[in-house]
Amino acid sequence: MTQTRAAGAVEGGSFSYRPLIWLAVATFSMGIDGYVLAGLLPQIAGDLDVTAAAAGQLMSVFAFTAALAGPVLGTLTSRWERRTTIALALGVFVLGNLVVGIATNYPIALSGRVIAALGGSLLNAAVTGYVIALTPVEHHGKALSFVLGGWMTATALGVPVGLLLGQSSWRFPMILVAVVGTIALIGILLGLPRLHLAGGTLVERLRPLGRPRLVAGLLVTTGILCSSYACFTYATLILGPHFHAGWAIIVIMFGYGVASMAGNAVTGRLVDKFSAIRVLTIVLIGLLLNAVLGMIALMLAPAVVAAVWGLIWFFGAGVGNGGAAVPQQARLAALAPDSAAIVMALNGSAISLGSALGSGLGGVALTAGSSANGLLGVSATILAVTVGLHLLVVRASRSAEPIIRS
Repeated sequence: MTQTRAAGAVEGGSFSYRPLIWLAVATFSMGIDGYVLAGLLPQIAGDLDVTAAAAGQLMSVFAFTAALAGPVLGTLTSRWERRTTIALALGVFVLGNLVVGIATNYPIALSGRVIAALGGSLLNAAVTGYVIALTPVEHHGKALSFVLGGWMTATALGVPVGLLLGQSSWRFPMILVAVVGTIALIGILLGLPRLHLAGGTLVERLRPLGRPRLVAGLLVTTGILCSSYACFTYATLILGPHFHAGWAIIVIMFGYGVASMAGNAVTGRLVDKFSAIRVLTIVLIGLLLNAVLGMIALMLAPAVVAAVWGLIWFFGAGVGNGGAAVPQQARLAALAPDSAAIVMALNGSAISLGSALGSGLGGVALTAGSSANGLLGVSATILAVTVGLHLLVVRASRSAEPIIRS
């Protein structure tokens, strides 16, 4: 693979976070965008004169567009200089958020989300490839963790700030995303080394999909995100009746972000000590039990108990959803060690697809007459299927291992 590095790029075994700072700021802006709308659905629905379920589709259309566009745009731009690609993608993402922020009706807002998704999907693919190419192999983990840490930080800090601004107008958080993204764009253009990589074809990128075990593994990713977004997208509808004050939802969203960061940090350490499969199995079963118990408590328990258990469920989901990422990525990389970079790109599409399906299924369930609490049942059903699929992948992987005879 040929590449050209500018001054300031990492050479040999050295490593510096400095070239990666602006990429982390870019992912920070994407993290705000990915989560803040879930806390503003009532305001969006009222302002655009649509139902809360329709407002939730603003998240679905973003995720679904990103899932489809990511591999295609990544392939079409694979021979472009990487800094230029990242800057262009971020610029389109910022433009899309500005369109949403000034939208006068629902169709315009929906169009803005599609534009933002096109930029965001290309940005995700370009950033991952850039970081892997720029840093030595022995530093890939912490480099990716640093850059993607912008997303995790957004769930704990950026989203509460966005929700606070959103109490005046739901449009302000969209403007905040655009401002942060613009700051990152300027930093990238001024401080990121130029980098050329060898291109690839769409066939090459999709070749790992010819491995059934890997496809099933990617579907586990989709299941995890689908179950998560079926509830998270409509979290204000689930928890709102128990916590009426706007500031309470902001604090709860902050808690969810902290819980996600904690889950990510803990499982990252556990994967180094135990197998990724074992850690992932425990996380998935924990998420399933959490969803079932949460649904029972919210539907049947007295109001005070339901409110407390609602918080336990939501924060527990944060720990599990944040904690599933590391062991799942490690497991996928082990399934296709010769195509790790491509598999991670496909995993990004699986994440977007799961987010889209989850938001969509939640909206369909609400439209069909389900209560907001009933969405936990939808999540539990998806998780049950996901756990079964995960165990099938584990069994198939063990069957495929060579038998060593004495």
